[in-house]
Amino acid sequence: MDASGIFSDYLSKVLRRHTEQACDGGHLNLYCPRHTTISIQSAFYGRKVPSSLLCPGSHPRNSVEENRNCTAPTTLQKILDECQDQQSCQLPVNRRVFGLDPCPGTSKYLLVSYKCKPNEYKSKVACEGKELKLRCKNSTLINIYSATYGRMMNGNKACPSNPKLPNIECLSHTALEIVSTSCFGKQNCKIIASSRYFGDPCFPGMQKYLRVIYVC
Repeated sequence: MDASGIFSDYLSKVLRRHTEQACDGGHLNLYCPRHTTISIQSAFYGRKVPSSLLCPGSHPRNSVEENRNCTAPTTLQKILDECQDQQSCQLPVNRRVFGLDPCPGTSKYLLVSYKCKPNEYKSKVACEGKELKLRCKNSTLINIYSATYGRMMNGNKACPSNPKLPNIECLSHTALEIVSTSCFGKQNCKIIASSRYFGDPCFPGMQKYLRVIYVC
């Protein structure tokens, strides 16, 4: 896989929300790439949909008899205790893990939503026309987490703009791709904060800046 493919795979794992599910008797596996850890968004153990559609169990019950309003209230706290801030996590799925069985005789499943958050951020800002320098030490390499070029509402005090111009958000849609293509996988990187590279998303005369968040 080339550098752009590696970056796309890394970025998709870091930025998007992941959802994993496992049936009773199975194992739930959560994983985040290097330099990131698990951030739990939600967790559910029980049943809300018919077993004919999800996790029927070894002895399926009549769909009329099964409990479809079945939730273990301890689920979120248990998942937080076991998986929060870990790079990977494996958990057996059964009623004993989550305390009292919320619906005896009904096959259940575990559904967890999570994101991958970087362990340590490095943030750099360069005003329009200036050079932005990114650097990693000890043979580590640059992984871009976010990049914005333009101006956020209320701006950046280090790069003041004309106060007579409207206070609006104006951002380049290509900043992340351009910075990532230039810097991902390198130990050192320099890039000019210029509309020549990123386009001009703002009103004429509005001072713009490039802000990059990255990890090594």
